[in-house]
Amino acid sequence: MIVTTTPTVEGKTITGYHGVVVGEAILGANVFRDIFAGITDIIGGRSAAYEQSLGEARSTALRELEERAAAAGGNAVVGVDLDYEVINNMLMVSASGTAVTIA
Repeated sequence: MIVTTTPTVEGKTITGYHGVVVGEAILGANVFRDIFAGITDIIGGRSAAYEQSLGEARSTALRELEERAAAAGGNAVVGVDLDYEVINNMLMVSASGTAVTIA
């Protein structure tokens, strides 16, 4: 399935629109990861644990987006937007776009 942030797919014609689809992923914080991330913040550098969690959440949200697009009858998703939020020490990633059929 083609998933793109652009409103169209170059070289393809959109033949049907199936509505907005959304995929979400919410991951809880881990106490030990938070402690080590805090140390990383103090001494500088990147937090591999948080980067890994962020990547997992993004992959989950996009996979769910694709599943919902297919269930709606689409074979692609255009205009995808990724949003990141922290809610009560939980990481939320939301992916939304328009499910379409392309020829």
